[in-house]
Amino acid sequence: MRSIVAATFVVLFAISPSHLDVRALSTLPVSEIADCRVQEKREGKLDMTAVTENDSRDLWTPSNFVRIVLRGIGQVLFQDNAATGLLFLIGIAIESPWMAVGALIGAIIGPVTAALAGFDRDEIRIGIFGFNPVLLGTASLFFLQPWGLTWALVVVGCIAATFVTNLMRRHLDFPTYTAPFVVVTWILILVAHAVAGAAIDIIHPPVSDAPIGFLNIVLRGTAEIMFGANMITGLFFIVGLAISNRMHALLALLGSMVGTILGIYHHNAVANIYLGIYGYNAALVSIAMYLWRKSVLISLLAAAITLPLTEFFPSSQLGIPALTAPFVLAAWIVILIGKIELVFMKEQHAA
Repeated sequence: MRSIVAATFVVLFAISPSHLDVRALSTLPVSEIADCRVQEKREGKLDMTAVTENDSRDLWTPSNFVRIVLRGIGQVLFQDNAATGLLFLIGIAIESPWMAVGALIGAIIGPVTAALAGFDRDEIRIGIFGFNPVLLGTASLFFLQPWGLTWALVVVGCIAATFVTNLMRRHLDFPTYTAPFVVVTWILILVAHAVAGAAIDIIHPPVSDAPIGFLNIVLRGTAEIMFGANMITGLFFIVGLAISNRMHALLALLGSMVGTILGIYHHNAVANIYLGIYGYNAALVSIAMYLWRKSVLISLLAAAITLPLTEFFPSSQLGIPALTAPFVLAAWIVILIGKIELVFMKEQHAA
C-alpha cells in the first residue's frame, strides 16, 4: 500500500510542470466556489480571472488536465486546490487502493464527460464536474466487490452523475452539493443488488469496541467523508484542507467534534461512533454553511442537525446507505430557514 501511495505522488509530481507547488495549483479563493456559486455567477460576483489566467491554454494539456482532475477530488470538501486533491487521494489510498482507483476514475470521467457534452468550461476547470463522480467511484469500491459489473456501473454512474450535476445546477435555485452523488449511487447499488444479489457486497470486519482517543474518533469522522475510517486518512484530509483554507480545516474538525459529542451523548452504538459515522456529515455541512453565511454558530448548529438525520435514516428498510444525504438535507434546511427569515425581515421593514 505504501508503494502505491508513493508511486501516485511521484507520477503526479513528474507530470505537473509546476511540480505541485501549492501556489501554482491553487486558483480561485474557495469562498467563490462553494455550491452557492450558481447564485454568485448569476449575480456577476464570480470572477473567473484567476482560473483563466493559469489555464488559458487548452483544457487538455497534461498539466491542466492533472490540475482539473485533482481539483475535482479537492471539491469534495469545497476546495479548488489541486495540491489539496492530491492529499485527499493519498488519504483514500491509505484506506483502500481500490477506493483510490475508483476516486481517480471518477475524477477523470467527470470533467471529460462535461467537456464532451459542452458544459461550462470554467466550471470544468475548477473541478465542479469532478467531485460527485469522485464520491461515486469511491463509494462503489467501498460497498461493492471489484468485479466487472462494479467497474461497468462505476463508469456509467460517473457519466450519469456528471449529467445530473449539470441538470441540477442549471435548473435549481439553491445549492445542490452532493445530491447528484447520493441519488445516482443509490440507484447504482440497487441495480448491483438486482443483478448480482448480496454476493457483490463487501463485508467489512466488525469495529473493535476497545476504547480509542477522542481525537482519533474526530479524525475518523473527517476521513469518513470519503469512506476512510482511520485517523491517518483523516489527518491527510485536514492537512489538505489547511493548505487551501485553514478556516475550513478548523470547521471540519469542529463539525466532526460536534457530531461525535452528540452521538456519545445520545448513547449511540459505540461501533458507529468509533467509525466516525456522526462526524462526516457534520464536518461537511460546517464548511458548506460557512461558505453560505460566514457564521461559525450557524455552521455548528447545522452540524448538530445532521445527527438526527443520520440516526433516523432508514438504511435497513430502504436497502441503501445514508451516504451524504444528512449533510445535504441539513444544509437545505438551514438555507430554507434563512430564506424564510429574509421574507419576514422584508415584511417587517415594509410595515
